[in-house]
Amino acid sequence: MSEDQQRSMEVLLSEAQIRTRVAEMGREISAIYGDEALTVIGVLNGSFIFMADLVRQISSPVRCEFLGLSSYGSATESSGVVAITKDLGSSIAGQHVLVVEDIIDTGLTMKYLLENLSTRHPASVRVASLLSKPARRQVETQIDFLGFTIEDRFVVGYGLDYAGLHRNQGFIGVLAPGRFGA
Repeated sequence: MSEDQQRSMEVLLSEAQIRTRVAEMGREISAIYGDEALTVIGVLNGSFIFMADLVRQISSPVRCEFLGLSSYGSATESSGVVAITKDLGSSIAGQHVLVVEDIIDTGLTMKYLLENLSTRHPASVRVASLLSKPARRQVETQIDFLGFTIEDRFVVGYGLDYAGLHRNQGFIGVLAPGRFGA
């Protein structure tokens, strides 16, 4: 990261903190599933970095799938209207499913997704979320494996973006007002 970028962001979670917690989550997930096969569904686009790191920490047999959902567009707050932008490539009927999400704030997107997945008859569904923002919760939602609880601030980095930018940062931070598109 350039010096200018460092000055433009407040680091909330360092690369080391994230790496440590993701490894712990992988061990927790492995302890539950053991040798059972697991279909891990990453919610695009924000979860792709977290999911890649997480599945490498899971010792159970893993199959990866992706599902695209949108409730933000280019905004910094969820619209509450969820659209599927990419569906799964194969059936999850009878499979153990782990949904991997970058952040759960209002809970509306996850509620929609879990209801949608339940109609596909998986054996089980659990949720792993890197971040939770409970101050914004509008509906209670399932989070079985949680990385971090954060305050109500718009965060970027480690897969999370603002208008498509900042996903490539190894940490999670808050953009300084008026800097780099914020």
